[in-house]
Amino acid sequence: MTETQTNRNHKSSVFTMLFSEPPAALELYNAVTGQNYPPDTKIEIVTLSNALFKGQLNYVAFVVDDRLIVLMEHQSTINNNIPLRMLMYLGREYERITKGKDLYREKLIKIPAPEFIVLYNGKGNLELVANV
Repeated sequence: MTETQTNRNHKSSVFTMLFSEPPAALELYNAVTGQNYPPDTKIEIVTLSNALFKGQLNYVAFVVDDRLIVLMEHQSTINNNIPLRMLMYLGREYERITKGKDLYREKLIKIPAPEFIVLYNGKGNLELVANV
C-alpha cells in the first residue's frame, strides 16, 4: 500500500486510542510542551465521541488540572483548515462544559484556557500561519 493509499481513519483511531487515557495524555503533553506536570495531576479526557462529531476522531482533548483544555491533533497531510477545525472542536467542548449553566447570569462562568497542538509527520514542508 503506498502512502497515498494509507487508511487515515486507522491511523487516526490509533492516535486517539493511545492517548485517550489520562496518564498517556499527560505524558504526551509533557513531552511535547516541555512541561513537567507530575503523574498525579488531574486529567479529564473530554474528546468528543464519534457520534457527536460526524466520525472525525483524529484529535484528543483533555483538561489539565481544571485550568487548561488541550486539543491535540495528529496530521500526516497539510491542512490549512486546522485553525477553523480546532475552533469548532473548542466550541463544542465549551458547550459540553457549560451545559446546564446559565450563560445569561451575571456571575462569571469559569472555563479552562485553550491550548492547540498539531503533531505533523507528513513529507511536505509545513509553513506555519502566524496570523491565525
